[in-house]
Amino acid sequence: MKDTFGEKIFYGINYALLSLLGLTCLIPLLHIIALSLSGSQAVLSGEVTIWPVGWSMESFSTLLKGTNVLGALKNNVIITVVGVALSMVFTIMAAYPLSRPYFYARRFFTLAIVFTMLFSGGLIPTFLVIKALGLVNTYFALWLLFLISTFNMLIMRTFFENIPDELIEASRIDGCGEWRLLMQIVLPLSMPVLATLTLFYGVNYWNMFMTVLIYINDTDHYNLTVLVQQMVQSQSIMQEISNMSPEDSMQLTPEGIKAAAIIVMVLPMLIVYPFLQKYFVKGVMIGAIKG
Repeated sequence: MKDTFGEKIFYGINYALLSLLGLTCLIPLLHIIALSLSGSQAVLSGEVTIWPVGWSMESFSTLLKGTNVLGALKNNVIITVVGVALSMVFTIMAAYPLSRPYFYARRFFTLAIVFTMLFSGGLIPTFLVIKALGLVNTYFALWLLFLISTFNMLIMRTFFENIPDELIEASRIDGCGEWRLLMQIVLPLSMPVLATLTLFYGVNYWNMFMTVLIYINDTDHYNLTVLVQQMVQSQSIMQEISNMSPEDSMQLTPEGIKAAAIIVMVLPMLIVYPFLQKYFVKGVMIGAIKG
C-alpha cells in the first residue's frame, strides 16, 4: 500500500527532525575526537572543528604518562563487571518469582517494590547505613546501592510473564523444578531482555560519578568519570605532568589531554553497544507489552 501525500510529508518532517537531533549528539563527539587526535598547535590556535588537524597521538601519550588513567580504567572495569553480574543475578531472582501467578503475595511485593521508585530514605540516612555496615571507601557500597533497579526489574518481570504458559506447563510435565525451569527454559528464551538490561546496568556502573565521590575517599580507587571531572574542573592535571621532561611540558595542550581522557572513558561503551543493539528494541518492547 502506497503512502499518501500527507504521510510522506509527515515522514519527511520526522526524518529531518531525527537527523537534526542525531547531529546535535554526533557533532560534539566528533569535535572531542578531533581535539584528541590533533597537534598541539592546531588545538591552541582553535583550528580544530570536527576533523583532526595535524594528526598526532601526543595527547594520548601525555595522558598515559602523566595521569593514573590506566588505574582508573582498571577500577572502572572492576566496578562495572562485578556490579553488572551482581545486579543481573539479583534482578533475575526478584523478577522471576514476581512473574509467576502462583507466587504468594505477588501483588503486595510488587507494589512494595514499585513504592521505592517514588520514595527513598534520602542521601543522609543512606550514607549512615552504608557507614554502619563498614562499606565506606569500598566498592561494595556502590554495588549494594545499585544492586537492583526497580525499572529494570519490572521490565524483566513483564518479559518473563510473556513466555507462553504452554511451554512452562510442558516443562513441568517433563519434571522441571523451579531452578531448572529458570535456568534451562526461561533464561535462554530471555536473551533480548537480558542483553538490554546488561547494557542498562553497564552504562550506569561505567558512568557512575556522584556515588563514587560520596562513598570512595581513596583517590586510587576513583574511576574514569571522577578522574576526567577533576581534569576538567581543576589544574591538577598540570601538576601531575610536571615531572615530565620540559620538552613535553612545552608541547602540553590541556584541551587535547582532556579530550583524550573523555574518549578513553566513552570508547568502551561505544564498542559494546553495537553488539547489543539488535537485542535492545526487542527487549524493551516485549518487556513493556503488559503492565
